[in-house]
Amino acid sequence: MSGAFSLEVAGMSKRFGALAALDDVSMRVDAGSVHALLGENGAGKSTLVKCIMGFYHADEGSLLVDGREEAVRNPRDAAQFGLGMVYQHFTLVPSMTVLENLVMARADTPEMIDWGRERRRLADFIAGMPFSAPLDTPAHGLAAGEKQKAEILKQLYLGARFLILDEPTSVLTPQEADQMLGTIRDMAREMRLTALLITHKFREVLAYADAVTVLRKGKLAGTGKVAELTVDKMAAMMIGEERPAAPVARADVAPGAVRLAVEDLKADDSDGAEAVRGVTLAVRAGEIVGIAGVSGNGQSELVEVLAGQRDATGGRMLVEGEVYHAARAETQRHHLALLPEEPLRNACVGRMSVAENMAMRNFDRPPMANGLWLSARAMREAARDLIRRYRVKTPGPDAPIASLSGGNVQRAVLGRELGGEVHILVAANPVFGLDFAAVADIHSQIVAARNRGAAVLLVSEDLDELLDLSDRLLVMSEGRIVLETTAAAADRTAIGRAMAGH
Repeated sequence: MSGAFSLEVAGMSKRFGALAALDDVSMRVDAGSVHALLGENGAGKSTLVKCIMGFYHADEGSLLVDGREEAVRNPRDAAQFGLGMVYQHFTLVPSMTVLENLVMARADTPEMIDWGRERRRLADFIAGMPFSAPLDTPAHGLAAGEKQKAEILKQLYLGARFLILDEPTSVLTPQEADQMLGTIRDMAREMRLTALLITHKFREVLAYADAVTVLRKGKLAGTGKVAELTVDKMAAMMIGEERPAAPVARADVAPGAVRLAVEDLKADDSDGAEAVRGVTLAVRAGEIVGIAGVSGNGQSELVEVLAGQRDATGGRMLVEGEVYHAARAETQRHHLALLPEEPLRNACVGRMSVAENMAMRNFDRPPMANGLWLSARAMREAARDLIRRYRVKTPGPDAPIASLSGGNVQRAVLGRELGGEVHILVAANPVFGLDFAAVADIHSQIVAARNRGAAVLLVSEDLDELLDLSDRLLVMSEGRIVLETTAAAADRTAIGRAMAGH
């Protein structure tokens, strides 16, 4: 099979015990189109594509490849039918060159490889592609955009003419994302491939997709041509009757005094290499300062130093004018709150109850503590109030926090951190992997904290999130701050170039 082809899912269902991960889902992707697949976490997107690719076997339904019903029993069958998938996280072997990665991915690779012949064969193949990749460069030496191109080239080289792209721009700069999606769209229009794009970014859907399918709770929630849909209509399909809280309006007030300052801060990563290289920044009361950057440029280490989870190797931190070492007593005295990435791993004890986790800030203070005695009753009462105020969906305050969904764990941590007086908030990728309603709620809480006068440092790999929420924006690249701009004057092109190190 050569060139783009259509794919149709008809009445597909997949159950895991009592859970219906897919319930009678149908979808048609026309040949030569870019089709977006939308849905919140748990909506069934991953299950659907795993059934298409042969990782799962559907309990009911059929798959039509270019109009013919086919049985895809495993990923090798999928490859033979021309189906390929580019995953969110790169699958290239870091120590191998691009040439070696592509050749070794073939099912028919001979035991004795004629590398000269393979190089000529690959060079001829790439000559017919709209983009290339450096064949002799090890994968670990490629920039993120080059890795993504190599992943796509690998699938096309293996014969894929129907590409499933799973959040393909999550590690790319804006320019890299637009270039990659633009190339896919152009190849689709030339009938060289068909693409199914899994994304949470409505901007990408509107700019590059022809049609959209929306899943909700394992069922088909809607479909249509992108030209005939709005963001509000697509969001309504995703969340159904559940409506997120109305966004909090940004108060028009001038920033106050500096509450958090970092001066020439340095820190190493877990391998001992310098990750934070002389960072200086300041965050004032009543403002949100966003830090943008491609993952792995020192942002995580910076947050860990501020949280007391990593030692600085140089420089200093100041909180409300005092030297700060991230000790618990200091965070309490200065009312510093932290909303980390992956809160269940970094901010909670999974086997402990919701009430116990919500009490971690004040468990040793009255009314939760009386001398050496802790009051479980006081913890529950405080937790019930926070559960109500922050809309945490839980069976009750005594439920293990690990039993909650990701969004509700984040809401619980948000309630704990913002439930009292807050002067400074450090938030790191606060809505990563969360559903639409949870994102809207948490964004509103962050803006509300800023409106109350908190100084907010927001670290995120989602540029749209930063542009929506920030008053000022900093770009971090290779451990340094390389650009500063107000959000109102932000230029996506300049930000993208700075993220890429230019």
